[in-house]
Amino acid sequence: MIQDWRDLAQVLLNGVMAGSVLMLPAIGFNCIFAVLRYPNFAIAGFATTGAFAGWVANAVYGWPVGLALPLAFLVAGLVALLAEEAAFRPLRPAGPLTVAIASVAMTLLIENILRFSFGNDLRGYDLPILRDWRFDGIRINPQQLQNTGYAIVAAGGLFLLLGFSRLGRAMRAVADNPVLADIKGVDPNRIARVAVFIGGGLAGCGGMLVGIDTSIDPLTGFRVVLSVFAAAVVGGLGSIPGAALGAMVVGVGEEMAGLVLSPAYRTVTAFLAILLVLMFRPQGILGGRN
Repeated sequence: MIQDWRDLAQVLLNGVMAGSVLMLPAIGFNCIFAVLRYPNFAIAGFATTGAFAGWVANAVYGWPVGLALPLAFLVAGLVALLAEEAAFRPLRPAGPLTVAIASVAMTLLIENILRFSFGNDLRGYDLPILRDWRFDGIRINPQQLQNTGYAIVAAGGLFLLLGFSRLGRAMRAVADNPVLADIKGVDPNRIARVAVFIGGGLAGCGGMLVGIDTSIDPLTGFRVVLSVFAAAVVGGLGSIPGAALGAMVVGVGEEMAGLVLSPAYRTVTAFLAILLVLMFRPQGILGGRN
């Protein structure tokens, strides 16, 4: 229970750091949804793929985290692009529900491929164990703080891409009106591929950061997909800034729930967040903005 301001500050700090890790796959989810207008739950599989790609680079080949993260992005992005072209794109005419169901099946497929390739054992990254920093009774884990920094840099790079590049303007145009964008000379199919690659890559980075904070196995992405989806819904489906804000809300909410609930039931917070948003603001906090 919270007894003084230090306890509250600790919970808020932990929530923000946890939310920053959720932020990347949530942004990836909304990036794909904004352009293709279907919920891609295979984001869980892409997160797990990125976690294992980063683990191989770090634990097997000795790469530092700063170099392993771009590899996680690249591998997860390519897997997402392959899944889109081979499985999801042919199903798009059947409607978003069909594609969403197929994305769940894709997650199961990816998980089992990783299970057969790496086994079911928990695996940890090759990182030094660092002692927590203490400031007036508030503890800060250096590795979690570093993960937050990596997440902010990755999200900031996407915001810069969307706001100041020609590619970003094209992505926003397709997200707003793909027919009009096509008339203006923007190829919606090319932009869709870019969105899927970026979305899957961000999910892969998020999966790796989750693994650094804990450990990884073939179910790494599955364990966080509900929180990721809750962050996307709370912030507003299709809204990139909304995904970032929603991740912070869910991260802080889960930490607050941990004060009164067993850690096994913290995901109840995600269900509650989705329920409240659907009841009182179905479009999300920043719904309608991209």
